[in-house]
Amino acid sequence: MTQCTAQKLNAIRQQMEKQNLDAFIVPRADEYLGEYVPAHNQRLFWCSEFTGTAGSVIILKDRAAIFVDGRYTIQVKQQVNAKLFEFYHLIDTPHIAWLSEQLPQGAKIGFDAKVHNLNWYKASLKTLSEKQMQLVAVKNNLVDMSWNDRPTPTQHEGLLLDQKYTGLSSLAKRQKIGLDIAKKGADAALISALDSIAWLLNIRGKDIHCFCVILGSAVLKKDGSMIFFADPAKIPTGFHEHVGEGVTLAQESDAAATYQTLGEQKLTILADPETSNAFSQLTAEKAGATLIAGLDPVAMPKACKNDVELYGMQQAHIRDGASEVRFLHWLETEVAQGHLHDEGFLSDKLTTFRETNEHYVELSFDTISAAGSNAAMCHYNHLNGTPAVLPMNSLYLVDSGAQYLDGTTDITRTVAIGTPSAEHKKMFTLVLKGHIALANMKFPAGTSGSQLDALARQFLWQQGYDYDHGTGHGVGCFLNVHEGPHRIAKNANTVPLQVGMVVSNEPGYYKQDGYGIRCENLIYVADKGLANDGKKFYQFETLTLVPFDLRLIERTLLTKEEINWINTYHAEVNEKIAPLLTGSDLEWLRKATQAI
Repeated sequence: MTQCTAQKLNAIRQQMEKQNLDAFIVPRADEYLGEYVPAHNQRLFWCSEFTGTAGSVIILKDRAAIFVDGRYTIQVKQQVNAKLFEFYHLIDTPHIAWLSEQLPQGAKIGFDAKVHNLNWYKASLKTLSEKQMQLVAVKNNLVDMSWNDRPTPTQHEGLLLDQKYTGLSSLAKRQKIGLDIAKKGADAALISALDSIAWLLNIRGKDIHCFCVILGSAVLKKDGSMIFFADPAKIPTGFHEHVGEGVTLAQESDAAATYQTLGEQKLTILADPETSNAFSQLTAEKAGATLIAGLDPVAMPKACKNDVELYGMQQAHIRDGASEVRFLHWLETEVAQGHLHDEGFLSDKLTTFRETNEHYVELSFDTISAAGSNAAMCHYNHLNGTPAVLPMNSLYLVDSGAQYLDGTTDITRTVAIGTPSAEHKKMFTLVLKGHIALANMKFPAGTSGSQLDALARQFLWQQGYDYDHGTGHGVGCFLNVHEGPHRIAKNANTVPLQVGMVVSNEPGYYKQDGYGIRCENLIYVADKGLANDGKKFYQFETLTLVPFDLRLIERTLLTKEEINWINTYHAEVNEKIAPLLTGSDLEWLRKATQAI
């Protein structure tokens, strides 16, 4: 029987009463702590109807509140019932700090240790303890106990990814990272990030929409041996031959006993307190293990693409770029003929251009197909309501990408529908200037993304504008389209940008109830031999090959150097994409990449 939101909250409150809890916390994350969550673990959505990729709900006995970041402040009010929930910005009003002010001393706060990381647990415990409140770990998640029509987990068989795409064997990766674990003084590491496991074993899966992984967790020992906890039915034939010696398969239900054993053996365990759930670490520690807090040892090797991976990414972007060009040409032709389609049709049409490409697997995320004012929500999804029709003399923002066997793509283009206004052109050009400034930057080795973020915002800032999201996120190779540990954002991030890292370059501007603009390419860190006074300098090379809409560029706002960058970039787009096009598509590309 389908439950309405009020019934769902009441069901959770009934479970709270049985366990003598005054509140229960429901994060967006599931047991694997990733951004993308399979349908059967969409607990936040189930109890609130909110579809965003970040947020938390706190359920009290007679109230509930939802906390989201700046990307979703508009969306949350459209999706979530204001009669049932209070709305808060999780940066301005941190949810645990808020909670500590709502209840009296002695209150008991329930949480599931499997869906929170250790850092969250320690910080929350400190905040609540200072108010004499208890943080109580529940044995079973209260949402799961209340969810009477919970979807069945998928049962897709995984894929063994050939070394011609990965560049290294699983055994070579595990042995190298095992040595890194030993250097840190640990006997083993908890590997919880799903993309880390997939990269380490050279396998991919279909357990999460657009995220090519198999659900599970792992323990990697310093000798390179590994225990992989996953559903054996999803493991393809030939797995052990593919990964090489030293990999043991076990059921996910066996993981807790293994953490207990690691503790009883008094081992020293390396674990990332941000990416590994609190349950695994607390179980091992309570049993006698010594925990060493450190970055997931797979994260940096995975982020720094090897030559084979970079070549694959380049080839995937050429094929993907040709598909995007065919779509943009088709779109311009349709608009000129008076055919104004809705967002859903446009999204599906773009997918049809992509899915015939060599090595195509699936989309890398749900396409953001946003017409007019809908683009003011930077993570808008037309699937959450009735897709809007393109209005004339407006902007259309399309953020899309694909997973290929040899790489992952992510691109945003903002397109003029009809005649753009002077304001449209001004704001687009300010955003593009920031994009160019970041793309052109040379920086000393050791520089982090947070040190470069202001480059992309400077022209907006000078006129009193900004955007409420990061400028760039890491991107995996046939893996997570939002990959860590590096990023380019205002928030402090000390991870240095290293050779081979792929990151997005996507400044934007969003006028509420008006329009949205974003200019996104993927770029990677390259060492071109620049060095002075013994200090190496790196620079960015661009992967994405799709023209920007020349109709939206206000040339008078550009410097000679910026004009030269646009012309040089468009010449490269033409050179590399033209061989894949014919006829009117090729003619359109020539026009779209002409010098300004």
